Amino acid sequence: MTVNGTVTDGLHRYSRWLYRGGHPNGLARALNRISAVLHSTGVVLPDRLATLEVPGRRTGRLISFPVVVADHEGERYLVAMLGADTNWVRNVQAAEGRVVLRHGRRERVRLEEVEPGLRAPVLRRYLAVAPGARPHIPVDRHAPLEDFERVAARIPVFRVVNVRQAAG
Repeated sequence: MTVNGTVTDGLHRYSRWLYRGGHPNGLARALNRISAVLHSTGVVLPDRLATLEVPGRRTGRLISFPVVVADHEGERYLVAMLGADTNWVRNVQAAEGRVVLRHGRRERVRLEEVEPGLRAPVLRRYLAVAPGARPHIPVDRHAPLEDFERVAARIPVFRVVNVRQAAG
């Protein structure tokens, strides 16, 4: 950060431009493809950078998308920083939460949507570990939980459940 936050402000404007209207533009789609490949290899650290694989709800074709996995109280979570009207959220819902996370290995998981009333602490943790999401979620990462509670209904949060653990 520099005087008056000009570098941070510029990065936030750039990030919002990449996802204008809540959807990635051509450059963002290309960057997402590159990130998805890198994150899935497991070579990129930290472990919280992963690739989500989900069948497309219309085509059935496998869609790969880079995600940041937030940890909170011993659980793992994915957050839809652009809100509920994103393709990956709709694809996950159509797949009934059955997806694959990749970070060096494939992990079959089920994503369970978290009730809005329980999302605030996860959203705060997500902003702590996913700096790229900060321009898209209208709360400062250091804000009190009450501020996160006010936006929680608009930002889907999914708990990651390992399929083998859920069956056992």
